[in-house]
Amino acid sequence: MLVSEKMALIDKIGRELQAKYTYSEINTFLSEYGINHPKDVTVNSKWVYSKTALQGVSVEKLVKIAIELGIDIRAVAPSYFDNTSSSSVKSKAYYSVRTGRNPMSSGLDLKSILDIFKSFYSDMEYEGYFQEYLGFECVDEDFVPGKLGRDVGSIILIEVRKRNLFPVFDHINSYSEDDLFDIIEFLYDHCSKPVERTYHSYGDCGWHCQTFDREPGRKDFREKINKILNIYDKGYELSTDGEVLILADSGLHGLFEAPLPSVDPDNVAARVTAAQLKFRRSRSSIEDRRDAVRDLADVLEYLRPKIKEVLAKKDEAALFEIANKFGIRHHDDKQQTDYDKPIWYSWIFYYYLATIHACVRLIEKKDRYSKK
Repeated sequence: MLVSEKMALIDKIGRELQAKYTYSEINTFLSEYGINHPKDVTVNSKWVYSKTALQGVSVEKLVKIAIELGIDIRAVAPSYFDNTSSSSVKSKAYYSVRTGRNPMSSGLDLKSILDIFKSFYSDMEYEGYFQEYLGFECVDEDFVPGKLGRDVGSIILIEVRKRNLFPVFDHINSYSEDDLFDIIEFLYDHCSKPVERTYHSYGDCGWHCQTFDREPGRKDFREKINKILNIYDKGYELSTDGEVLILADSGLHGLFEAPLPSVDPDNVAARVTAAQLKFRRSRSSIEDRRDAVRDLADVLEYLRPKIKEVLAKKDEAALFEIANKFGIRHHDDKQQTDYDKPIWYSWIFYYYLATIHACVRLIEKKDRYSKK
């Protein structure tokens, strides 16, 4: 994102916060994103107050805030969509892919992805991202162990419950899809970015790293591996929690990243997060996806008394008719079940997820104005 675009986005967010919230509510909103309240703002302007608080905030966090506030990011910062490494933004499709003539247009096969993963792992290992935990080879000292000790394979057996995953180059050619996803998640949990390092030139040994920073290392790992996972088969991504998930449908990625207002964290936000994970896990079955839809319907049921206050009666009734008559929440001869379940469950999941986001914000808005 260009500097001028970031400034414009901060300005736009400031305007939205000014229009929607009081000073106290702005502080609460910003705190949810880990942003401190600004000090020494002498101008009586919520816009200036908000903009001051947002100075120095990362682009990624600003984008999440903008999504929650309903800001058209593409209109404010078009370069973000040209250069971002986010898995929700696709890179340019070249001729054979655009025309459908490439047999891998819909995604690369496992063998191709394993070949790419070898290169990715080799580069990250060379730069020292795995030395803190996995150790490294030295021409003078043989193996220098990391925090996991000398037998990393045994640690993987304990944590992943699998043999023959490590060393990676010894076993990668026989990896299954599950093996690949397991080792990606394990490496993500045990990588860190070198901060201080020296190059051991004797025998071209390589980098010896002394200090590390875990979070930047995990961020680099995730950004790079997602470029690979995005183009595998039907599309996957590694979440910030380190789970390989099915990639969100085109244009809907923001729904998973946008935080829910804290109307009821335990009964709403936590249950929605659990449903999202159930729906998107790489091995989710049709039954898992139906359960995820049902879980979202249960959240709407919990909110129903308040939804009645912010939606027209016919709209509120239509929300629950879908869950109650199409084999989601009930199992009887009155249910309509003659439909393509993978397509239907995907559609209704995103429909319910978007509806929950909309309704929670309407409820929050109503509660806010009722207090005035």
